[in-house]
Amino acid sequence: MLGAGGVLGGAWLVGALQAIADETGWDPGSADVVLGTSAGSMVGGLLACGVPPWFMVAHSGGEELDGLVDANGGAVAEADRSAGTGLRLQVPALGPGSWRLALSSLARPYRHAPATLVAGWLPHGPFSTEPLKDTIRRACSGRWAPHPAFWAVAVDYGTGRRAVFGRKDAPPARLPDAVAASCAIPGFYRSVEIAGRRYVDGGLRSMSNLDVLAGERLDLVVCLNPTSSLHARGSRTLGDRLAMPLRTASGRRLGSEARLVRETGAEVVLVQPTVHDLDAMGTNLMSRARRHEVIETAVRTMTEHLRETPLGERLAALPRGLPALVRRPDGRPADWPAFEDLARERFAAADRRLAS
Repeated sequence: MLGAGGVLGGAWLVGALQAIADETGWDPGSADVVLGTSAGSMVGGLLACGVPPWFMVAHSGGEELDGLVDANGGAVAEADRSAGTGLRLQVPALGPGSWRLALSSLARPYRHAPATLVAGWLPHGPFSTEPLKDTIRRACSGRWAPHPAFWAVAVDYGTGRRAVFGRKDAPPARLPDAVAASCAIPGFYRSVEIAGRRYVDGGLRSMSNLDVLAGERLDLVVCLNPTSSLHARGSRTLGDRLAMPLRTASGRRLGSEARLVRETGAEVVLVQPTVHDLDAMGTNLMSRARRHEVIETAVRTMTEHLRETPLGERLAALPRGLPALVRRPDGRPADWPAFEDLARERFAAADRRLAS
């Protein structure tokens, strides 16, 4: 499970996933279910399409990777290096983003999560979600990811209800639209229309949405949640004082959701930023300036965590991933196998193992 966290929360997820793959030899994209909310849906969507963490780190760090092409034949070197977080202004729109949700939150506030009580009143976001969609389009040539159980959490902007795109009970959606909807922060991004309804950031419902996995008959659930922490960061600035209650609330919600999943028989492991990660991230999670610094810090702190806790051994005991999806292959980038093809091979191999 990959939680919400803006630009820098997504960067922390990338670094943590890279450490997992490099330290244990396990491919995070091979998990039975990949569940993502907001930034977690972007990182999870890339994983589900076969984009390995080592590539995300290299691309973010500015490597050119000459000759490598994306899922649609475009040059990878021309792709946005911040996972679609470049801002593109749209024509301004006046008024609340969702009159229906705004009025419903007044009439029946007890039916809504705290964040949705104000979300409908926020203005239409000035920024387009097209850069987010473009990032996913470069990774996936089909309607949905090769992963059979990639789920992206969004919120219906009319009702405030949760939608888990990719799951059978969700409206049909194309992968770029589902991921963009999950990332569409009200008041910042425009909402995304899917099947005749508008959707916004899944973080309005929960920054983790871990409870979606309750009852899924999973043995082990590994939850990476950028917006909570067991480590206290000193309140050195006004931003620190404002961020602390938000992290505390996210952590309490995460703990409550983890208990629900554990009650269904699954082992749940929660992984959260350390104080070193928090120092690198700061309080403005939408900043692009420190993105690669956050990735590098997360690689280091997550590697230490894997070596100091049983989680490293537990993940190392799982079936090994395809080599190119775990570690960078030798040779020229132009000669590397296509990531999307590897993702399809990954699950074809799993089906063959189950059949035998």
